[in-house]
Amino acid sequence: MFIQTEATPNPATLKFLPGRPVLETGTLDIRDRAAAAQSPLAQRLLDVPNVTGVFYGADFISITKDGGDWQQMKPAILGAIMEHYMSGTPLLATGAEDAPADEFFDAADAETVATIKDLIETRVRPAVAGDGGDITFKGYKEGVVYLHMKGACSGCPSSTATLQHGIQNLLRHFVPDVQEVRPV
Repeated sequence: MFIQTEATPNPATLKFLPGRPVLETGTLDIRDRAAAAQSPLAQRLLDVPNVTGVFYGADFISITKDGGDWQQMKPAILGAIMEHYMSGTPLLATGAEDAPADEFFDAADAETVATIKDLIETRVRPAVAGDGGDITFKGYKEGVVYLHMKGACSGCPSSTATLQHGIQNLLRHFVPDVQEVRPV
């Protein structure tokens, strides 16, 4: 098994590509040991010194650290991922799944929200996944779009620029009612 790694815009996060599907639907952001109970692999990865977060995408795993050197951490992370896939153990414990997101918006804005969600799904999420993260719609109120950034995007130094210059400009272009984009 050959696992590739890719840098992300967030220097504290590294993307691991096992060359096979990781999570069949959606994404999963695990930021502590309690949340890791739903995934045997996440438990192993959080046992690696300095690992503070695990994020699953369709075909990648993003690992976030606080301190430590990637060159020293990578062998243990690669070993945990390889061991998991070789064991045949499911990624998620039985009955565990990402909780559906609570969204908020006025029913009168349903058409605007549908357009915003479509743009995020088709134009934003694929680009963000390429950087080892994910972004999901959380709400829309009075011209403000609220988005939740996960994985490599959470805490990334360039996330504010991504939100304010990239996503905000895109949404404003296609949805004139959008005035601002904010992280949740």
